[in-house]
Amino acid sequence: MSKIVTGIAALALCTGVAAPAAMAAPSPVTQPAAATQPGTASSSLADRIARSSFSPALKAKLRALTAKLPTGKAAVTPRARLAGSVDSQWREIRDGAIDGSQYQCADTALTGFVDDSINRLSDNDYFSLYLMSLYGGLDVPTYDALVFGRESRSNTFGYDGSYGNRLNHEMRTLKGFWDIHSSDIELMPMHGAQSFQDVRHVAEVLTWMGYGQSDADYLAGVFEDLLAESPGLQGGDHPLFTFNAFAYSNYDDPDPAAAGITDRIIMGDGILAGMKAIGLNKNAPEGILAHEFGHHVQYEDRLFDSPLTGPEATRRTELMADAFGTYFLVHKKGESDNKHDVLNDARSFYEVGDCSFTNNGHHGTPNQRSKASTWGADLATSSKPASYVMPSLQLDAKFEQQLPVILAPDAK
Repeated sequence: MSKIVTGIAALALCTGVAAPAAMAAPSPVTQPAAATQPGTASSSLADRIARSSFSPALKAKLRALTAKLPTGKAAVTPRARLAGSVDSQWREIRDGAIDGSQYQCADTALTGFVDDSINRLSDNDYFSLYLMSLYGGLDVPTYDALVFGRESRSNTFGYDGSYGNRLNHEMRTLKGFWDIHSSDIELMPMHGAQSFQDVRHVAEVLTWMGYGQSDADYLAGVFEDLLAESPGLQGGDHPLFTFNAFAYSNYDDPDPAAAGITDRIIMGDGILAGMKAIGLNKNAPEGILAHEFGHHVQYEDRLFDSPLTGPEATRRTELMADAFGTYFLVHKKGESDNKHDVLNDARSFYEVGDCSFTNNGHHGTPNQRSKASTWGADLATSSKPASYVMPSLQLDAKFEQQLPVILAPDAK
């Protein structure tokens, strides 16, 4: 069974990938004041296209697109084995800002970053973003990195390339720290504008996502024009295009296409920028990577398998990755980070919140995440001798014993 786990790392988290779907009207709070909400009774998509300031040629293409692939008819159908896999807490923040009908627990520093990144857009830029969200354009960088990305010394991480040394160093440390087969796990970036540079390649990505070839070719051209006429989207480098990080393994997947996708961890430029913007640059990049590597420990040790199902199953594996990631970050043989700094940053991450108690993507409440991380940090600092690294299966056994304590009701 293959699985994509998107996450915020040992300090916060998320999982998965969901098929792009038609979205409802954006929230007035998160869209530019001058923007008209697409999709409402008073403003149909066709009307909104007509009133936009797009060029006549692009308007004609958009009218043809909406007639050819009407929203609400499953515009994109990713391969069945990936359906539901990129629907993460990061994605919920991103899509919730575009689609006001999606529930959010509370406003936080991170949701504020996302909202602000949208509020700075012009009406036309915002509408382009909305249109691309309808047809899977926001997910092109994700699938590009997942399916076509290759590990290379020339890869850069972050918009300015400044995260390469940090992340590559930690990746090497993670591989030496955990007692799993990890030599084949690749670390690679997810870039936005780079994914849209070649319209033929965009069409190839869209074809892999599930579009027919003619639709993919047409849609790739539309995306190219939308980006060209929407400077605020920075050619695809607006942070919402790469607001994610995730781990992937194709273990137990019978689909021959999966054989060409290596085990990997992908880090999006947008999520790195978001963490830096809210003051979490000191530990967040390493925390995200440590959490995602924790999922690979789960893959190799078959720790995803359990009697649990639905929200409880996801919550268990995500809280475990919290604990594993923080154990590594604080451990002397890991990153040897200051426990107070790690947990302080973790609390800021947890403000994102996860109240989706009945959703299969539920990751645990902020308090549960905090407890899992604190438990992992305490276990690392109590190691005797300090250099002793607990075998991963033994660490899992201890976590399973602690899980009921972590999940215990805490309402006052």
